[in-house]
Amino acid sequence: MKISIIGGGHVGATCAFLIAQKELGDVVLVDIVEGLPHGTALDMMQSSSVEKFDKKVHGTNEFKDICDSDLVVVTAGLARKPGMTRLDLLAKNSQIIKNVTENIVKFAPNAKIIMVTNPLDVMTYLALKVSGFEENRVFGMSGVLDSARFKHFIADELDVSIDNVSALVVGSHSELMVPLPRFSSISGIPLVELLSKERINHIVERTKRGGAEIVAYLKNGSAFYAPAASAAKMVEVVVRNKKEVLPACVYLEGEYGLNSICLGVPVKIGKDGIEKIIELSLNSEERAALNESAESIKESIKSLSLLEI
Repeated sequence: MKISIIGGGHVGATCAFLIAQKELGDVVLVDIVEGLPHGTALDMMQSSSVEKFDKKVHGTNEFKDICDSDLVVVTAGLARKPGMTRLDLLAKNSQIIKNVTENIVKFAPNAKIIMVTNPLDVMTYLALKVSGFEENRVFGMSGVLDSARFKHFIADELDVSIDNVSALVVGSHSELMVPLPRFSSISGIPLVELLSKERINHIVERTKRGGAEIVAYLKNGSAFYAPAASAAKMVEVVVRNKKEVLPACVYLEGEYGLNSICLGVPVKIGKDGIEKIIELSLNSEERAALNESAESIKESIKSLSLLEI
């Protein structure tokens, strides 16, 4: 298995290291900054005897080195800065993702694309349209990350093992994401049986601000451990054909009453990418929140045409 990561910053580099540690495949780390991916890859390889992995990490400035990749994880682009929303990144990152996608099509036409770059839902849509790939081969990791944050806050609130927590977030990867307490549980016990509505609402709101909270603390950076771990998780599910049900940003054609949009929903993932979109029976409040989330993405997609992307 050959796995390429486009973008050698904190998210891309951490993702590459996790993939190598898990021995999911050989990794090609691509970045435009001269020397950065080379030094990063060499540093990782010098840790291989300590971490006990035999997979190779190769750093490069050349897109041609992703040739024949089975999977391409896209982390390239600008990160959010304090006060900047994900949608503020649209104009800048859309040009980057268009160029990256064109190179994936040129050098790795049979690859599956996992999008990490923000604003993630729109960038996933852009990569799908520019590549012309089948819908099952282009998807974003947003829901895995958002659900991971939701799970952490639940486990922390209840002081229980994270392994006991099952939680789900759908919708856009933004402050309009839709955490679903009704579909969340601890060892099968519904969350609503263990926490008051007030505490659940507090956790939901903190989950929505999960990325922004980290940006505010870091001042000159954004989250990378959890995003990288989430992307590596999706790579693992594909490589090992685990057929896990995870929330992911995928193209919808009528599911949840939505069309021609990429949005986070639960899906089954295997070696071919997205195998099945799972439709939940949402109540009126949950559906309204999902529709609001979708509308924000539709407006951003319209902006792509205005930017002549």
